[in-house]
Amino acid sequence: MTSVAKSAPTSSKLRLILAVTGASGSIFAAEMLRALHADPRVVKVDFIPSEASLRVFAEEMQLSGRNKLVEKLLGPGLASPSKITQHAEADIGASIASGSTPSDGMIVLPCTMGTLAGISNGMASNLIERAADVCLKERRRLILCVRETPFNRIHLRNMQLASDAGATIFPVMPTLYNRPQNTTEMARQFVDRVLAHIGLPQPGAYEWKPD
Repeated sequence: MTSVAKSAPTSSKLRLILAVTGASGSIFAAEMLRALHADPRVVKVDFIPSEASLRVFAEEMQLSGRNKLVEKLLGPGLASPSKITQHAEADIGASIASGSTPSDGMIVLPCTMGTLAGISNGMASNLIERAADVCLKERRRLILCVRETPFNRIHLRNMQLASDAGATIFPVMPTLYNRPQNTTEMARQFVDRVLAHIGLPQPGAYEWKPD
């Protein structure tokens, strides 16, 4: 099967979906949510943290529970997250489960191999998988930031299936050539690259300029 090429969104009023699954790397999800919240070109963010991601947030960022999770991730001093709507993974009847709901794309960061398998095989067994399935069938951008190593043949096959269906496989591979000083800077640079790929280049993002 030949994948369908999709151009970057051109609207200045974007509606995006951010899903977070139970893979290690919650700092990347937090930085992505902060970037989307701060970007005036993004007017709506549908945020889906999986049940497993809640444990990872607790383990890696000492953030416990689902209550006020968005506020906890954004941190103190930021404006009210009015454009961010949080959904439960089990809420298969949420608006984003339907192709009739406008959306400019979806990012899964980080994306577990289980979520990849569900998406690539069309399982749609929860809201994350269903929202991703909607993106594929409606020819909307879907970026899967897979997080695992090493890959076995099942992982590689599922990545190929998802890519053939129109998804972009964007492994969580932080850059080092920009000499990040800490993990937050490393995560933000990765987020900048993902957002540039979806059509939202970020001010201040690092650009390689050889001597």
